[in-house]
Amino acid sequence: MIGKLSGRVDYKASDHVMLDVRGVGYMVYCSDRTLAVLPPAGEAVALYTDLLVREDLMQLFGFTSLVEKEWHRLLMSVQGIGAKASLAILGALGPDGVSRSIAMGDWTALKAAKGVGPKTAQRVVIELKDKAPTVMAMMDGAVQIHPDDVQEAAVIESASPAVPTRPAPAATPSAQADALSALSNLGYAPGEAAAVVAQLSGEMSGADSASLIRAALKKMAPKT
Repeated sequence: MIGKLSGRVDYKASDHVMLDVRGVGYMVYCSDRTLAVLPPAGEAVALYTDLLVREDLMQLFGFTSLVEKEWHRLLMSVQGIGAKASLAILGALGPDGVSRSIAMGDWTALKAAKGVGPKTAQRVVIELKDKAPTVMAMMDGAVQIHPDDVQEAAVIESASPAVPTRPAPAATPSAQADALSALSNLGYAPGEAAAVVAQLSGEMSGADSASLIRAALKKMAPKT
């Protein structure tokens, strides 16, 4: 299994990039969003990769973060979602957008991806909603490719921002992960907990774990 490639960009096409790794060219298919942030030809880059093997086909898919790679793997486990549809979803929403949409059950957002209809979008949310907390917990520095793995170049880690000026999430990823873990230990359903944490993390500026957990418990408390 080829899990990561470090090399130099030979050229970029509409749906893939050719990476020169010590004289060997690897054709790596990427989402539109990932392709847009890759450096120009001749510059170094590293990509996490996933190898798809079939009887008549072998394809490599590239990602700038482990979160993006994990969502690709999970999306392709859903009936009706192939590699092309998975990359379309990631290209339209980015890995963070996919995490939020699935955690909050917002299947309409998934329809922004080319070729994804309402029934397929609903199926994605239903089948993957309980898995969203695990993927969201990966959103921290522990999953970054180390810059030393790319000769003389900085590694591109996140392809998610569609607009350069987009602000970072208010609550830190570690706070989100701690809150999800705490709510799960208290017996709350993973999907419900993920939806609440995703909503609160965007509302609470600089929230730490304790603050996020308290707010989530208050929000999820039975209404009297």
